Amino acid sequence: MNPNEKTPLANLRVDYKSAELNETHIRQDPIEQFENWFNDSIHAKIYEPNAMTLATSSGDGLPNARIVLLKGFDKNGFVFYTNYESHKGQELEYNPKVALLFFWKELARQVRIKGKVEKISRKESDEYFHSRPKESQLGAWASNQSSEIPDRKFLEERFKTLQKKFGGKEIPLPPHWGGYRVVPFEIEFWQGRENRLHDRIVYRLVENDWKISRLSP
Repeated sequence: MNPNEKTPLANLRVDYKSAELNETHIRQDPIEQFENWFNDSIHAKIYEPNAMTLATSSGDGLPNARIVLLKGFDKNGFVFYTNYESHKGQELEYNPKVALLFFWKELARQVRIKGKVEKISRKESDEYFHSRPKESQLGAWASNQSSEIPDRKFLEERFKTLQKKFGGKEIPLPPHWGGYRVVPFEIEFWQGRENRLHDRIVYRLVENDWKISRLSP
């Protein structure tokens, strides 16, 4: 094929021949089911299996999305960290309802999560912040995330200034930086199957109990 020729997008297809997702084998708790799939993604050596799309919306209803890293999860929800004054932080302040998406291509799996965010405690944020490399700690201070800057040099000079300021001292947790927990009320597991007859199992929280349903692909 001529490398200059474009392949029509309509002709790009993948025949999924992976595992099945069956109601008789899934866990009754979606967090436990997520843990099973997440462990599978680690064992499959997927690059950054904790990378997830975070979707938010602005004050005028405009949707926004970006990749962030999952840094913890348990029965209470899914935790990530960011600058509270960033665009995403401002959007979360206005509308705490969000969506998360994990896509593990090698396993032909997706997990879609809908929930409401809440800030985690400063103690939890502080513990995580000080578990990060020193350079990452300085980066949280150096970057006024999402704000306009004149050039790359401006950012690098600010980083150097902070290196000198803190020297060998402990770097404190920035007041504008910390974690969010996404408390889910709906979690969908998608498994690619042959002939586009994919498996979709959704858990919905109804009166503090998870209801399980199968969706048509």
